[in-house]
Amino acid sequence: MSATPLPSALDVRTQAFPVLTAAQIDRVRPGSKLRAVNKGEILFEPGDINIPFFVLLSGRMDIVQPDLNGEMPVTTHGPNQFTGEMTMISGRRSLVRGRVTEPGEFLELSAVSLRSLVAKDAELSEIFMRAFILRRLELIRRGHGGVILMGTHHSASTLRLREFLTRNEHPYTYVDLDTDKASQELLDRFEVSVEEIPVVICDGRSVMRNPSIQKLADCLGLNSAIDESLVRDLIIVGAGPAGLAAAVYGASEGLDVLVIETDTPGGQAGSSSKIENYLGFPTGLSGQELAARAIAQTEKFGAKMMVAHSVARLDCARRPYKVVLENGNRVAASAVVIATGAQYNKPRIANLEQFEGQGIYYGATYMESQLCEAEEIIVVGGGNSAGQAATFLAQTARKVHMLVRSGALSDTMSRYLIQRIEENPGIELHYKTEIVGLEGGEHLERVTWQDKTSGQTSIHEIRHVFVMAGASPRTEWLKGCIALDDKGFIITGRDLVDNAAGTPLWTQPRLPQMLETSLPGVFAVGDVRAGNVKRVASAVGEGSIAISHVHRALAEL
Repeated sequence: MSATPLPSALDVRTQAFPVLTAAQIDRVRPGSKLRAVNKGEILFEPGDINIPFFVLLSGRMDIVQPDLNGEMPVTTHGPNQFTGEMTMISGRRSLVRGRVTEPGEFLELSAVSLRSLVAKDAELSEIFMRAFILRRLELIRRGHGGVILMGTHHSASTLRLREFLTRNEHPYTYVDLDTDKASQELLDRFEVSVEEIPVVICDGRSVMRNPSIQKLADCLGLNSAIDESLVRDLIIVGAGPAGLAAAVYGASEGLDVLVIETDTPGGQAGSSSKIENYLGFPTGLSGQELAARAIAQTEKFGAKMMVAHSVARLDCARRPYKVVLENGNRVAASAVVIATGAQYNKPRIANLEQFEGQGIYYGATYMESQLCEAEEIIVVGGGNSAGQAATFLAQTARKVHMLVRSGALSDTMSRYLIQRIEENPGIELHYKTEIVGLEGGEHLERVTWQDKTSGQTSIHEIRHVFVMAGASPRTEWLKGCIALDDKGFIITGRDLVDNAAGTPLWTQPRLPQMLETSLPGVFAVGDVRAGNVKRVASAVGEGSIAISHVHRALAEL
């Protein structure tokens, strides 16, 4: 008779639901209180914020998620185990219900005390953070987020909502109305017509017909833990690699940090299928993976993140500066880091917007690749992002046509990508070629492109085009406050003193700091900055360096 194997320390289940030792529990006791619990007692509900953290000394509790049919079991905690997942760190609403099933004694720790413990105890920090992340991943895998999204692959709005939920790592259940025969029952239950899709059922009760990103974020309570009345040390506008790096270093060094992101964290890099030249990741990682890890770090150190809110303008009359949101609300800070990045340039085609999300895409992740499996596709662009998209999509597409405006790839693309593209029989390069026409009904059906050398045009029955060409900064909201170059990028550092126009743009008695804009205490990092090197590592480096400048700026006040 063989012995039962001991659980491996590398086993995902063991790491997600570890059993604490007596010594580890003793380190949780300071700052906690002993609580006697009774069978049937509910300790937290979906939607609760700042819920306590519990370590079970004795007794048991079930974690479940209410749904349309009652409850879905998630897990059961026993003695020496602990509750919680990433909402314990982010401060966002609980996704689950915690019910005591056997009476006992629990250690109860407030959310604030838990964050303090995580900050000072390295071993417990690693155990808790790893468990919280793995538990969130399991909720995502099983769709246990209290959200049902009903849509279709042919709907641009469906794709937009799926991308938002996925990149914000919020678990949800997707119902494909094209293939799910039982979906009509759900539609009938909430009196929803097919014309009103996509439909989101939030928390099992609220039904939203084709909601905006902001309405979805509000329903999920993604910003419910943010106090907009506070005057913070630092506001970071943009949650790409540069902004997230600034948030990690700022929060870890004790600054009160708020990150504001218009759409989803990760920025342009977040839409990359695979980044292989980022230091420390020899096998590569996706932009979404990089963003998810960075977000976990920012929340671990106490930074707050506001999503689905765009910035309308900067009130720069006096410090503290005020960032004015699109809804008119104002959030104030003594220093600001601008990390809004750049957006892909759109081809000048009259009906381009008609097909956005319905054949025209600006990201190449696993989600988009599912839409065009075994089909011919087009990738527009000759830079690294376009190269990464082409090699990734070639794994599932029948053929990838890569349209490049210039006559070569080498000016803008890493050598390893060029080699892969040239050696891949599934990728066909078309130099000095541009799209000049799009046709279709509700979805893109055919594309006309032109060889600029010969002037010849040709029509192709292609339904999916990935646009990753060029980049323009997002700086319209800064005009009148901050000096920009002729392309709209932010001028920083010594370029404010020594510039081509010969006109000093800096009026302070001291010299500007390296990443400082023409407005003292406001810094620009990443792709939005004039002269920036368009690489993820460069963005992360600038975001990190900016915090040392922020400290100096705060010391001047």
